[in-house]
Formats: sequence, C-alpha cells, structure tokens
Amino acid sequence: MNLLQHHTEEAEDKPKSNCGIVAAFGHKDASIYAYQALYALQHRGQESCGIVSTDGNNFYRHADMGLVSQVFSDINTLNSLKGNIAIGHNRYSTTGSTMLNNAQPFLVNFKDTPVTISHNGNFVNSKSVRAKLVESGAIFQTTSDTEIVLHLMSRSKETDFAEKIRDALSQMQGAYCLAVGTKDGVYGVRDPRGWRPLCLGKKDNTYFIVSETCALDLIGAEYVREIEPGEVLAIKKDGLKSYWLDEKAPRTACIFEHVYFSRPDSKIFNENVDRARRKLGKNLALEHPADADIVISVPDSSNTAALGYASTSGIKFEIGLIRNHYIGRTFIHPQQSSREFNVRVKFNPVEGVLRDRRVVLVEDSIVRGTTLKHLSKMVRNAGAKEVHVRVTSPPIIAPCYYGMDFPTKDELIASNKKVEEIREYLGVESLGYLSLEGMIGAVSKDTSGFCTACFTGDYPLLPEKGAKKLLYEDLEIANN
Repeated sequence: MNLLQHHTEEAEDKPKSNCGIVAAFGHKDASIYAYQALYALQHRGQESCGIVSTDGNNFYRHADMGLVSQVFSDINTLNSLKGNIAIGHNRYSTTGSTMLNNAQPFLVNFKDTPVTISHNGNFVNSKSVRAKLVESGAIFQTTSDTEIVLHLMSRSKETDFAEKIRDALSQMQGAYCLAVGTKDGVYGVRDPRGWRPLCLGKKDNTYFIVSETCALDLIGAEYVREIEPGEVLAIKKDGLKSYWLDEKAPRTACIFEHVYFSRPDSKIFNENVDRARRKLGKNLALEHPADADIVISVPDSSNTAALGYASTSGIKFEIGLIRNHYIGRTFIHPQQSSREFNVRVKFNPVEGVLRDRRVVLVEDSIVRGTTLKHLSKMVRNAGAKEVHVRVTSPPIIAPCYYGMDFPTKDELIASNKKVEEIREYLGVESLGYLSLEGMIGAVSKDTSGFCTACFTGDYPLLPEKGAKKLLYEDLEIANN
C-alpha cells in the first residue's frame, strides 16, 4: 500500500479541521502556557504540533509529528523552550503534505530579526503567488502556503513589522488566522472576512491569542474579545495596538465551526457553541419529527445537538453508541474492509439500549456517507426496529477552499444523489437534513455574515483558476 492509498483509506468520513494556533506574551514560562493551550486545541489538528519561544535574544524550537502528548512527552523538552514569548501550533494539513518539514510554527531569519509563525486556514491564490516568487528566485523549504507569507514579509520595504505583515497579506487572499512572533512581541492576524475564529485572552499581565476560548479556560485566562476581521493586533511591552488590513469585505464566518469543528465549550464568533448546537437539534426536531422511542447521537460531536432534538421532540435521549477514544492509528489486513473495520473499532453499540427500539440517530453532517452507512447497520444489528437519521446541517454539495479538507465534488454523496437516494444508500427508514435557514437561525439572530459555500456552491471568494487541494498530489510526490 503506498502512502496515498494509506491516507485515503485511513481518512474518516468527516470534514477535516484546519489548525489550532496559540501565542503567549509576558510570562517567564510562556511555553508552558502554550503547551497547555495546545492540549485544549488538539481537536483542531492531530498531525503535528510545535512551539517556538524566545527570551528576546535567542529562539528555541521544538516541533514533531504526532499529538501534543507525544511531541512534548519529556518535561525537559518544555523546559528548554525558554522565554516570555511563545508561539504554538497544532496542524491538520489542508494545503501542503503531511511531513515533518511542514510542521509549524516555522522559524526563519529575516535580515534584521528572527520570525516565527503559525497559520490556520487556506489561501486561495497561493499557487500563482508561489509561482511568481519561485520565478524571481525564491527557494521554498516546505509545501505549505504559510511559507509564502514569510517570503512576502521578508521582501517588504516596510520598516515597521506590523506594516510588513500588512504588506505581505495585501498580496494574499483567503481564509486565515496567523500568530506571529518576534524577539519583542507577538501579532495576531485575522483575514478581512473573519472566516476562522481567533480571540484575545489575559491572565494577570500575560496576554494570549488562541483559536478558541476553550484554550483560555484551561490556562485560567479571561476572555477579552475576538480579534476582529481584518485586524493585525500587536502585543508588546508598551501595550496593545491594532492595525488594519487594506482589504474591506463583508464577514463570512465559517458556519461549520458551530456545526462541527469547534469544541462545544468554546465561544466563537461571539456565540456559545453549546447553545448553537442545542438549537440546531431543536430546529431539526421541528423540521423533521420522527415517530420513535429514543434519540441517540453519533459521539462526540453530535451529543449536544441530540440533546436539543430530544428536548424539543419529547423523545428520550439515550447513549446508544460508545466511542473508543484511545485507538490511535488503526492498521488493517489487506483483505479486510478498511472503512467497516475503522467504524467498528471506533464505535460500539449499546445493545440493551437499542434492542426493539425505534431509533433517531442524530449526526452533524454527511460527507461521503460511508461511515454513517456502517453505523446505521451497526445500530440495526444491535436490535433496533427502525433507524431514522437526522442531520443538523444541509446536504454538503461543494468542496471548501477556505481551510476545510472536504473531498472533491464527485466524492460528496449529496452532490450526486437526492435525499431519497441517500436514504436508500444508508439503509434507514427515513432521513432528514436541517434546512439552510434552520441552521443559520440556530447559530445567530443575525442571519447574515456566514459562509455556507459547502452547502450552496456560492463561494464568497472565488479561488484562482486551477486552484485545488494539493494534499493528495503532495503525498504522491513524497512517496516517489
């Protein structure tokens, strides 16, 4: 099995998240805080992680493939990351392959100062900008589009560092959040459309920039505010200062952050994720009621929505599926059905709950449908009389260019099949998707300002011609 085949077979039938970024400023153990915050953000990336720190004179870096607990298993490693500034990163690759030299944060030397950077998101014009840089003599060490920003910053004629960032990003388009560190400060950057979450926190005299508020909770910091769309927030000894990117655009916050990506105990886009997911389930129950005995979730991302469905429908919520959180990477015999095995090793039905029951199975999304097909069969084999699937988002019909690793359009089951055909494929009694209006209304009273391109095909920012995800291409290159 080559690397490409292994990656494809191992991929879960779920949209893959982007990355988690962290910055800590103003504490002698900044790297310890960054490490703790990365633990809280592990759900945003599990391929690699890393921390870069500085004491104002020297920079220290450690990054590797694996989870936070694996990469920083030795306390001596953390103790070696000295200084009162730290930048951290958890990675899931959306552009650029899964290999060590793509592990962030990156650390490079400009002519006047070392710079470290962590990136969450995806640029839609990276192909053409990278080509121009290569044509002019730039040498790239990675396949990540984050490195493009560093090249543009290093070539900027601006003298103020925040202006270098503004100059570089004036040439880039897409969905991005950045945490940038120098010897005397950190910078938090959010794209003009505010696609991805990024917020500011504080504990005593220490400031933090993190992807989600759950990271602030873990380190005992106070949530201050969101980093605003288009903002470049500089944090130095003399205080905080905001700069603004030149591009002006309406907000297009990714609604999938509320549906699936973010942790339910986080507050993103000024809304509580738990509250939004409960409302998603409530709206789903109103739009697609079911004559059933129990409601169960596909753990863990659908738990809160299933509670919302149960409370509105009056149908009892039960724990019908148990998720194994400790499986790591699974390796299968070539003759086994890899997808079916991965489902069985990750989930196990509770037969005493399911037997002779009519079951509502609540899920947050359907991508290919392969995992849900196996789960539905598993529930039925455990004795369920009927299985009714309810989904807290509309059908996904289009790929994402803004930081989510959706499959190509041809691989999305809803782009090729009608709802009734999907129901037949899943082998269930009924199937109901939440409407676009029901989804947006659950997330916010203000129904404008959200990106729903994966559900509608209406892209707020069109990718350049020929743009595509580089992940599988790069895996093939790496394997040859």
